[in-house]
Amino acid sequence: MKILNIGLYLLVSLSLLCSCSGADDSDNDMDSFISALMDEMTLEEKLGQMNLVTGGDIVTGYVMSNELEQLIRQNQIGGVFNVKGAEKILELQRIAVEETRHGIPLLVGADIIHGYETIFPIPLALSCSWDSVAVERMARISAIESAASGINWTYSPMVDICRDPRWGRIAEGNGEDPYLSSILGPAYVRGYQGKDMSGKDEIMSCVKHFALYGAVEAGRDYTTVDMSRQRMFNEYLPPYKAAIQSGAASVMNSFNLIDGVPAAANKWLMVDVLRDMWGFDGLLATDYGSISEMATLGYAPLTQASVKALEAGTDMDMVSSGYLNTLRESLENKNVSIGMIDRACRRVLEAKYRLGLFKDPYKYCDTTAATTKVFTAEHRRIARDIATETFVLLKNNNQTLPISPKGRIALVGPMADAGNNMCGMWSMTCTPSKHQSLKEAMEEELKDVAELIYAKGCNVYADETTEINANGIRQITRGNDDVMLRQAIAAASKADVIVAALGESAEMSGESASRADIELPDVQKRLLKAMVSTGKPVVLLLFTGRPLVLTWEDANVDAILNIWYGGSEAGAAICDVVFGHVSPSGKLTTTFPRSMGQVPIYYNHMNTSRPDSDPNVFNRYQSNYIDERNEPLYPFGFGLSYTTFAYGELRLDKTTLTEGESIKATINVTNTGDFKATEIVQLYTHDIYASLARPVKELKGFERITLNPGESRDVTFSITPDMLRFYNSKLEYVWEPGEFEVMVGSDSEHLSTCKFELK
Repeated sequence: MKILNIGLYLLVSLSLLCSCSGADDSDNDMDSFISALMDEMTLEEKLGQMNLVTGGDIVTGYVMSNELEQLIRQNQIGGVFNVKGAEKILELQRIAVEETRHGIPLLVGADIIHGYETIFPIPLALSCSWDSVAVERMARISAIESAASGINWTYSPMVDICRDPRWGRIAEGNGEDPYLSSILGPAYVRGYQGKDMSGKDEIMSCVKHFALYGAVEAGRDYTTVDMSRQRMFNEYLPPYKAAIQSGAASVMNSFNLIDGVPAAANKWLMVDVLRDMWGFDGLLATDYGSISEMATLGYAPLTQASVKALEAGTDMDMVSSGYLNTLRESLENKNVSIGMIDRACRRVLEAKYRLGLFKDPYKYCDTTAATTKVFTAEHRRIARDIATETFVLLKNNNQTLPISPKGRIALVGPMADAGNNMCGMWSMTCTPSKHQSLKEAMEEELKDVAELIYAKGCNVYADETTEINANGIRQITRGNDDVMLRQAIAAASKADVIVAALGESAEMSGESASRADIELPDVQKRLLKAMVSTGKPVVLLLFTGRPLVLTWEDANVDAILNIWYGGSEAGAAICDVVFGHVSPSGKLTTTFPRSMGQVPIYYNHMNTSRPDSDPNVFNRYQSNYIDERNEPLYPFGFGLSYTTFAYGELRLDKTTLTEGESIKATINVTNTGDFKATEIVQLYTHDIYASLARPVKELKGFERITLNPGESRDVTFSITPDMLRFYNSKLEYVWEPGEFEVMVGSDSEHLSTCKFELK
């Protein structure tokens, strides 16, 4: 009961006042409280705490409201996810607290990936801002709005490194680089959890998908990953470690096989690495149904899979109900011990304690909070400002952008008047009717100063079945492609400049949205070619959740602005940049290939024994293609501005580095154009010779600087031996003496280089 539960909390806390002191008081209090509670719990109650089910409001699930309430009364649920609305959550929490024997409150989770109702740009877009402060603000606002709506646990951040743009979930991460993701992942955690999750607007974060999910074969969800452990530790694991060691209170393991073992049952990964090596003592949950899916993977049926997951330190079973329905039998058969069950149950209870739910079970159940804390004017203003930082200008011939707000502007494309498409994947908690479409935002921007001529121009795909599959629950209304093309040509004939809003619809990226062909969809490219053939300036506004193959577009379109999915304020933010109120400053965090045959392609690759000596011609017996260049279309770190930046000579204060010292690398950057703008100055290093071959370059630092026209600034980076460490063949984290290159510039290809020696 609620009264008994709080009474136990107070009794244990008061009893410790005289016996405990020092920095570990809170942990001692928690241990004593949970031990006392668990002494009173039955086996069934413990297994119930380890069971996580879906409520089905946000994403369709199988548990209906009446069934959910009954499961709570029967002590068979420790947490629920995808229930929307503080009123509903209050009732579920009331049942748990007041209608069960111990009154243990519920964890209430949701996929709050890039905003609750104030939706921010998708994570891949946010990473292109290279702005950890902006990412933390986004997560803080997400926590405020989620908490006001009853949610206390978000399944974010996703820090999977991905180098294959076919994978739909590349949209949810921070790109291909482990260093940058190791900066941004902790920013999410800080924003969600605040100082210690004690505040009513601080919620629990969950680092996912542990581990390596971004490296699934062929870019398809739910499949296998196979790589060396050296590659894991050097290239894929650092972002998880950084986010976890920044204080993340929970982790979600991944769907994929690792060394032939499902991640949720992989004891080496979950115990040896996560628990023992990294010291994680928080809650470890599975992803949706991953215990039951071990049978499909050919690893183990549900009963044995549940044993394996428990042995591997997985505490909470999402949806499979394997723990709830099989562990009693496994305990009786001595395939698991009560100590293993107690360990998992304790971690679930500890998460609830750290959230303050035992002290105040209704901490997140203020049914009036949402009216003043959700989708506020201030939150929307911040979302709009952050969105402008994420757009990446890929091409801008003859200063086509920014567009002068005058004359006649044609706006064409299926993404132009689709307000419900602006937010992208994982934004089910939003209210699309509150969002402006690009057309509506441009009409507002151009009112009384210019004429906007709109035509949809085409469908997303020519084939209706493909479009329905691509759009999922957000299908954009279809029309006749031939009729719409004629309408677009007529609109373009009257205009001075053409803006084409094309790309992927929202559900074409994210989970279960892999694409084998990542070019612009067929009928959209036909529309774009027709617009280019008019001879008028064409601006491509590209909606996408992944890198696309844009070889034709780059060769033929005047300007390309990649706007990803900019969130609930995307329409206004796009106008801010397109009409020159803000200069674009985003830089790519994923490499854009020239053709599909180059995939996977990423900047920090290993060298080859026979590097291609001339990319302009085919050189037999060198590492290249007969029919394609090696170089990407747009490299990692690339992004143009409305101004130009001139980089001076790279200078080192010394050329020898020893332990305990640092080298200062300085470069002067000047704004040589006419716009105030932000530049992201990037530092890379290369270990020329090492006991394991090292990448041709690795990002090791960056700085965002804002310069007025004509302004110059020195940017200085400090290089230390710790920056040069890597995991060797014995998985020892070492730096090795030798010669290094340091490179500084505007992206991973345009760099100035110096050398130094590490002794």
